[in-house]
This record gives sequence, structure tokens and C-alpha cells, in this order.
Amino acid sequence: MIEGIANQLAILGHPQRILVFRILIRRFPDSVPAGELADELDLKASTLSNYLNALQRSGLVKQERSGTSLLYSIEMKNVQQMLDYLIVDCCRGRPDICMPFAQGNKAATDRKFNVLFLCVGNSARSIFAESLLLTLGGDRFNVFSAGTQPTSELNPMAVQVLDDKGHDTSILRSKNMSEFATPGAPEMDFVFTVCNQAANEECPAWEGQPISGHWGMPDPVRAEGTDAERSLAFQHAYGALKRRIEAFTSLPVESLDRIALQTAVDDIGRTPTEDMK
Repeated sequence: MIEGIANQLAILGHPQRILVFRILIRRFPDSVPAGELADELDLKASTLSNYLNALQRSGLVKQERSGTSLLYSIEMKNVQQMLDYLIVDCCRGRPDICMPFAQGNKAATDRKFNVLFLCVGNSARSIFAESLLLTLGGDRFNVFSAGTQPTSELNPMAVQVLDDKGHDTSILRSKNMSEFATPGAPEMDFVFTVCNQAANEECPAWEGQPISGHWGMPDPVRAEGTDAERSLAFQHAYGALKRRIEAFTSLPVESLDRIALQTAVDDIGRTPTEDMK
């Protein structure tokens, strides 16, 4: 066991391999196409293949095929075993050394929870999510959304969908995530990313160790075709997010510990969006 973990740590000691690992961790539980990883890291296909092969041999990454594409994802059981060895065995779980990790079993408190949805433009998907949780969450959540590169205005088709569904769009605006990463900003309990590209995952580490989830789905703003076809893409994105947020609001957030909540959030993120029509 120790030899295997030592090998994993050696593999991650390479500056480019750990960047590949970092992207895949951030995208967990999703699988990421090799081409997307190569584009994001500006690597030749052959170079990336070498890095991925090393990560696979170490047991940290797994591969699957979808048609002609090779998809890669984290082998979370082995990653957790490696972290357990470092935190529990080596450090004996001392809170002065590994405080964020040691907080993993801390139960949620009975209060209103702060939730942030992140995307690139903050003009459609994250706005849908914000509006849905405001409606479906009752008074249990304070809800926010933001973008890594926000647009100057909300997408008109997204606003139309929300108006048609009875949401109050007058309270919505496109915001930069920097608003929520400054002193005095609300401390987040949950941070969800709803983008579906590795290049869109450059999000900061949030204060307070919030539970994070990746609920990626295609961007309806990029949909092509007739107005009816584009409108259908927005309806699909809204419906997919509605199903996920319904699942989230059904969780007994107040009584589950952090590990159970994180597992539930990851399970929701694994639901294929094509099943959510």
C-alpha cells in the first residue's frame, strides 16, 4: 500500500501531471474528453497522452470510450485512499495540521444556507439556477449567481424562459464572481459550477470550505439553428437544472453531515442532462 501511495505522490510531483489531475478533480464526477484537456493546458496530444497514461497506471485516473472519443475522470476511491493515508495515518488527523479536512464530519447547523452558482457569462445557466432555487428553496437558502467572465446583460432568451415560468426577473443581474470573493462577502455553504468546459473551471478556493458541486451542462447561449431550436435549448437547460435543484432541495441539509452532503451533491451532478426533459 505504501509503495503504491508513494508512486501516486511521485506521479503528482510533475507540474503538468498535477495540472491534469487538478482539472479532473474540479470536474468530478464528470468525465472530460482528452481533446478538451489538451486545449485547456495547451499540450500536444502525444504529451497529454503520456501524462494521462502515468496517472492511469498510478490508479488516480480512469479512462472510458464514448464513440470515437476517450474520456477521463478521477478514480475517487484511490484518491481518497491516498488522502486518508496522508491525513489520517501520517498526520493522525490532528486538527492543527489538517483543520479543513478534519471539519469533514461537522454537522450542518440549523440556519439559512448561502448558495452560489457559477458559470462563465452569468447570463443563462447560473441565472436559471439562482431563480429556481429562490423559488423552490423556500426560506432555507440565500441564493446568488456569478460569472468568471460575466456579460453586460442577461441573455434575452433566458429572461423570456424565466418570465414564462413565472419567475421575478427584475431582481436579476449579471455579476462577477469577485463580488463574492472579497472581505465582507457572504460566506458560502455551497458553491455549484454549471459550466461544461474545463476552461471554465478557473474558480477560486472559497473561504469557509463550502461544499462544492459540478453540475455541468451544455450552454444554451451557444445553441445554433432556428429561433425555435435555440429556444428549445434554453428550455432543456432550465428543465435539467430544475430537476437537479428539486433533488437538492429535497435533501435534509440541516441534519446531514458534510461528507453525506458532499456525496449527495455529487450524485445529483452525475444525473445525465439528456434524461431531464
